[in-house]
Parts: sequence; structure tokens; C-alpha cells
Amino acid sequence: MSEAAAADRVSARPGVQPGTATKYVFVDSPELTAADLALRGYEIAPGVQIKETCFGLMITGPEADVERLVDELRLLDPDRIFVKDRGFPPGDERRCRANLGGARPGFYGHENEMRLVRYISSGLRALRDPKKADLLRAKPRSPDEPLSVERLNTIIQES
Repeated sequence: MSEAAAADRVSARPGVQPGTATKYVFVDSPELTAADLALRGYEIAPGVQIKETCFGLMITGPEADVERLVDELRLLDPDRIFVKDRGFPPGDERRCRANLGGARPGFYGHENEMRLVRYISSGLRALRDPKKADLLRAKPRSPDEPLSVERLNTIIQES
């Protein structure tokens, strides 16, 4: 298939324009919210469409702008901001929950991924600085080893 034919085929899909990209930005950071990222995103690339979601952002726009924006946003918290491609633009009738009713197909996958990213984040922090690997520092206690009173008091005071 020629490039022109491929471009015509892509542009025939509703809402998809050649040279346009849509990406998800997942954030699992105690310092940043999706709203913080959205505000920063509009400062970096005002020509892109940014939709705030429960897990982060959905960004659509010219491919170069989206890539630049995603790179800049990841610098804010590189161990806790994750990015993946989305095949459909926001509001696409084939994927929009407003048209399908109920949760959007794929939402449950995102929900599952968000449970796992904190472990990935911890591993990334451990690679940079082992002292920051909060989830990896906990060592499982042997079931035969009783919990000492001193350790119990320490746990209570830390809570």
C-alpha cells in the first residue's frame, strides 16, 4: 500500500488525523496530582488537548508536541509517571464510555496496572538510590520468629 493510500485510510477513521498521537500519562506520586500535570502540560504545549482522568492524563495532539510534552512531564517525577500509547483519540465513539455505557473497555486493565506501578516505582528508586526504595526495604519475617515488644512499640510509634 502506498503512503498516500495509507494516509487516506488513517484519515478515514473518525477523529484520527495523520501526524496525531494520543498517549496516557499515569501518575502515582504523593507530590503530584493529575491536575498538577494538566496545568504544567498546558504551559509546555498549549496546542494539545489534555483530558484529566482518574489515573492521570490523556493527551492528544501533533505527534512531536505530544512527545515533547510527555518527556517534560516525566522529568517532574520520573519514577512515578508512566506513559503508554492509546490507539483512539478522546471521545472516539468506538471507545467512549458515554456511548458504550458503563466503564470504558480497558479501564479495568488500567486499574490493575495502577496497583502494580508502585512496585515498579520502588524498583526504579532502588536503582537510583537504595535508601529510597521504600517497598523493597521491608523484609518478610519468618513465621517462626515472634514479634518483639520493642519492634511492636516501634511500629505503633511510626503509625
